[in-house]
Amino acid sequence: MGDEPVMATNDDASECKRGAVQLGYWTDNYISYFVRNIDRRAPEINRGYFARVKGVDNFIQRFIGKAGSNAQIINFGAGFDTLYWRLKDEGVVISCYVELDFPTVTSKKCYMIKRNKPLLDRIYEQDGEVRFSSTDMHSGNYHCLGVDLRNISVLKDKLHQAEIKYDKPTLFISECVLVYIESECVNRLLQWLSSTFSTGLFINYEMCNMNDTFGDIMMGNLRARGCNLAGIAHCKNLETQRGRFLNNGWIGSKAWDMVEVYHSLDPTERNRIEKLEFLDEQELLVQLFQHYCICIGWLSNDFADFDIHT
Repeated sequence: MGDEPVMATNDDASECKRGAVQLGYWTDNYISYFVRNIDRRAPEINRGYFARVKGVDNFIQRFIGKAGSNAQIINFGAGFDTLYWRLKDEGVVISCYVELDFPTVTSKKCYMIKRNKPLLDRIYEQDGEVRFSSTDMHSGNYHCLGVDLRNISVLKDKLHQAEIKYDKPTLFISECVLVYIESECVNRLLQWLSSTFSTGLFINYEMCNMNDTFGDIMMGNLRARGCNLAGIAHCKNLETQRGRFLNNGWIGSKAWDMVEVYHSLDPTERNRIEKLEFLDEQELLVQLFQHYCICIGWLSNDFADFDIHT
């Protein structure tokens, strides 16, 4: 089966996000260009995605607040993520924004960007020139590049093409990506990043606390879809999530399960979204939240004070 079932998780996540946006959980003016048809998901799935999007976004905003227009963003396994366009709408200036995914996924994304004028126009604003190949695109500060993250030498070459600067503050984003990659390949990637970039922050959203019955069911469902959870060893608990960074040259790491993250979000916003759909199974939502986390790792003390409680 290879990597196809893993690539399919991008379609599933994008459909979930589109569905939640349609119901008013958060605003995203661009996801509809990438996802046309959706089936309605259960309320706990929508709340889960709300917590994920808002939790990750809080760290993105804090990073940009500290790094300013010097900031670079590298989004691993970006899929059909729309963060680049949403930041543009907020007037945020990023010196370099790079999305990386399997070439099969990036070729689809490049095609959709070419086909949808509102997406392409926002990229053109930065620089009149946009260059496409079958799997990649380059513009002034936006790059969508096809690469297998297990291949560091190709990754280096792709980042070189994107003119990434190793001495600029760099934000690395990974959402449910590392769990599908063999642990030794993830270790190699994290070691390479920590030894190459002088300052940066890594945000990783992923499973955790997988050593129980609920975790077994989650793993069973993913494996039934053909997803080999090659990196599941680091999803045992919050400690193993942090350890992955600390053992690979990062100077610090913190992690929180999504119960903590959800309760750290703006109470007004939480109150608003909890009225959107009636939730019958509160216990199921808590169990879901207990089995996902946000873990951060940092390469300089500039980001050591980052926390979910702002």
